[in-house]
Amino acid sequence: MAPRLRLAVVAAEPSGDRLGSGLVSALLRRAPSLELRGIGGPELSRLGLQSACDIHDLSIMGLEDLWRKLPNALKIRNRLISDFRRDPPDLFLGIDSPDFNLNLERRLRKSGIPVMHLVSPTVWAWRSYRVRKIRKAVDRILVLFPFEKSFYEKRGVPATFVGHPAARETAKLSKEGSRKLLGLPQDQKIVSILPGSRESEIRHLSSTFVGSIRRLTEADPALSFLIPFASDRIKQQFLSLVSLEGLARQIRLVDGQARECLSASDVALLASGTAALEAALVGCPMVVAYRVSGLSYRFARALASTHIVSMPNHLMPEPLVPEFLQKEATEENLVPAVLQLLADTGATDRMRHALLGIQEVLNLDTNERIVDTILDRVKRP
Repeated sequence: MAPRLRLAVVAAEPSGDRLGSGLVSALLRRAPSLELRGIGGPELSRLGLQSACDIHDLSIMGLEDLWRKLPNALKIRNRLISDFRRDPPDLFLGIDSPDFNLNLERRLRKSGIPVMHLVSPTVWAWRSYRVRKIRKAVDRILVLFPFEKSFYEKRGVPATFVGHPAARETAKLSKEGSRKLLGLPQDQKIVSILPGSRESEIRHLSSTFVGSIRRLTEADPALSFLIPFASDRIKQQFLSLVSLEGLARQIRLVDGQARECLSASDVALLASGTAALEAALVGCPMVVAYRVSGLSYRFARALASTHIVSMPNHLMPEPLVPEFLQKEATEENLVPAVLQLLADTGATDRMRHALLGIQEVLNLDTNERIVDTILDRVKRP
């Protein structure tokens, strides 16, 4: 009988929950007696994780979230440290959420627990001083993008490039197939709207995005809009902040299926983050917006080493995705940018071709690579 593998995991964001579920599914095929502990969302819960808390309690974006959620997040982290020290797992895997995970990982590693971290913080773009913290916190970092491996190894942090699981998961999606799946006409002009998966993103962008929908509808009444939501909680928050009166014919709210919505669309208007990468992987031309509190933005800018925020622009030979940040994230700027992509087939074809190049580079057997790395580490004496 195979020995029981005891894995602790913390995935405190919806995107991390999805990443975690893919690798845990792959791990279960090779280690059926897997024991799973820690924190995750609905995807990991379906695989047997009894999460120590709701991940939305730990989703902190900007200083306004920090003051409100930090005390409870610290209590949860201290409780995890106590539990894992008392009953150590074979390995701890932190998935993204560096502000929560890195301190937790450093303390667990100091206690003798092997530690890996999946998804690099954007230390190459801002807050580069965190590399020192990462070096102390992890035995190995698993990175999703090829340039990150060399970045870390030059700084003394063992790193493995694993690709991005979403690249393989989206490789077979097509506009025609996704429209058929969603019951959409093949000849309709469709724009996907993704205002974010965090509560703070929804607060800052929902009204602007809905206002943009109204202006786009006035400019082109034939347009239709898809708004997919990562969870019912986020959907209800969105609906509490905006009025969709008069837009029932143009808008379709979708539970999940963000990738399919993006694949089915001609253009997307979205918050920078996971959605931008997923749009890239399905070749959907996009306009990116982002907004946080003024204090958070000034803090971020002071520590930034690049003015580019969306991952697709970092991965293309030249940045092609329009980005509108903070005060520039207005209806007056977003609407013309979306209309230009809808009208200029040359620009959209050029962007689509560059985006699909990202798909090719990242399309590896990511979950198996992660599982290989985990099993190699836990088999060592």
